[in-house]
Amino acid sequence: MARNVEIKARVRDYQHTVQRARELASSEPVIIAQEDVFFPCPSGRLKLRILGPEHGELIFYQRPDHEGPKTSHYSLTPTSDPTGLRHVLASAYGEKAVVRKTRHLYFVGRTRIHLDRVEGLGDFLELEVVLTEEDSIEGGEVEAHRLMEPLGVDSEDLVPDAYVDLLGRLHISKSP
Repeated sequence: MARNVEIKARVRDYQHTVQRARELASSEPVIIAQEDVFFPCPSGRLKLRILGPEHGELIFYQRPDHEGPKTSHYSLTPTSDPTGLRHVLASAYGEKAVVRKTRHLYFVGRTRIHLDRVEGLGDFLELEVVLTEEDSIEGGEVEAHRLMEPLGVDSEDLVPDAYVDLLGRLHISKSP
């Protein structure tokens, strides 16, 4: 399974964070509209990322929910028929939730900076330090920490949960 070290944080000043990411990045951002459809999965998280009518990715991942850098193990399979795959998976397992976001993706070395505008939740930053088999988790954590300060991320901004979990809690708190 592939792996990375990642952090997630709330963004207090989106435009300032965009400017900082642009200064750090090696190129202009890639802007991606994403719809992540989550399915019940007892051993981790399973989502279908829909990137367009003929482009998607089925992603299974396992990651602890705690603040700060955490290791994520994942498997990813592309699909040219995300609508058909969604129908099959929903028929078999049901749908747990849908997360819609616009992502600005920046690259700083082996680290992906995601600036996400998440429907119903607001603005977030994710850092994903991509690890090879030879790379240490500790080295990835150091790299993630090193990028937090120039991006304006404070420890109180860190978010332990996935967007799907944050949305789930939001819907529960809004229930009568």
